[in-house]
Amino acid sequence: MGDVIEYTIYGDDLQMVEIQLDPEEGIRAEAGTMLYMEKGVQMQTGTGGGLFKGVQRMFTGESFFITTFLNTTSQLKRVAFAAPYPGKIVPLDMTALGGTFICQKDSFLCAARGIEIEIAFSKKIGAGLFGGEGFILQRLVGDGLAFAHAGGTIIEKDLAAGEVLRVDTGCLVAFSPTVDYDIEFVGGFTNALFGGEGLFLAKMTGPGKVFLQSLPLSRLADRIAVAANLRNVGETKGAAGLGGQILGDIISGL
Repeated sequence: MGDVIEYTIYGDDLQMVEIQLDPEEGIRAEAGTMLYMEKGVQMQTGTGGGLFKGVQRMFTGESFFITTFLNTTSQLKRVAFAAPYPGKIVPLDMTALGGTFICQKDSFLCAARGIEIEIAFSKKIGAGLFGGEGFILQRLVGDGLAFAHAGGTIIEKDLAAGEVLRVDTGCLVAFSPTVDYDIEFVGGFTNALFGGEGLFLAKMTGPGKVFLQSLPLSRLADRIAVAANLRNVGETKGAAGLGGQILGDIISGL
């Protein structure tokens, strides 16, 4: 059973979560996400259950090692974790969610001690090949609070039984294990080539809860790459133009 922890989320687009730990309480976090911790909080880094557990986390996009931050004092202590890129931190009450929740790769931030990160394989070949996240997803298992991170604004949807929601594959963050996850081809030749949304959509069929993100990291990275390439091209053209002007001045002066 996971430790019962209290938390406060600070910030808007670049968030951090501060965890309050009672004596002997602990929280597990992805390596490299800790922002600060008060004196008396002890770090315990390991595989979290043997070699196989470490390998499992690596396959889900996390590091081989996981760190537990344990309050070893008799007083309340605090430890904070920062989001890795602009977006929102999503608190997941695993008890209210039924003890199991499926997340995209790399979304895990931290969780109460006792919550495990496992591999969740996509059951359908189409979802694995064209779902944006591949065959391997993360399964969070346990009781208590877990925290995931996603880009942009977070949208929470509660799907009724049989209700279908079609989503851009990169915008899917997490969903209940009761939700059926499949891939649907974007119909129409023009839509497929010029729609700008890719060839496939994620088809989510209820019942269950679905979390979406408005700005996936992949989309943000693409925009930055395009802007960087345009800048490089502009600088190259500018340098070429300046070189031509200097050469022209030299020739005209001869």
